[in-house]
Amino acid sequence: MYGLVNRAVEGLVRSRFGDAAWTTICERAGIDPGGFVAMDVYDDAVTYRLVDAASKTLDLPPEAVLEAFGEYWTIYTIEEGYGDLVSMMGSTLNEFLDNLDKMHERIGDAMPELVPPSFRREALGDGSSILHYYSKREGLAPMVIGLIKGLARRFDETIEIELLEDQAPGHKQFRLRESAAGS
Repeated sequence: MYGLVNRAVEGLVRSRFGDAAWTTICERAGIDPGGFVAMDVYDDAVTYRLVDAASKTLDLPPEAVLEAFGEYWTIYTIEEGYGDLVSMMGSTLNEFLDNLDKMHERIGDAMPELVPPSFRREALGDGSSILHYYSKREGLAPMVIGLIKGLARRFDETIEIELLEDQAPGHKQFRLRESAAGS
């Protein structure tokens, strides 16, 4: 993964739990707390070690760490200069999800070693959707839930998210339903 991802993990931890927590997490993960270079590529194992160390240090399940990271990622990437691109991809959550692969293609022009997941939204007759998520990286479904929550907030929408039964390896499905405000 690109260093941008690990820098976002650092930003999340420092902003919510403080510098001391970040230092402890890095020590547990065997990683230099000096920081990551956004455009350098790091082995995926580095990110997984950070999540594991954060889980242990913060006494949170790994799924909670990943979900919190997913929500934070939407804010972080907008602040890191991707806000215009996000805006170009849609003015609603559904429009954005429909264009997510196109956004990854554009980002791939600047990040040639990017290995993004793929998404396909299937609109259902009852107004809900099934979001198909395909990834070579295992265990990141909770991050997708956080991403969807963060994006819904960004588009000022409220949404219910349900992870459906596993499909084939590398394929997850999420049912997305609009929910009444405040529910």
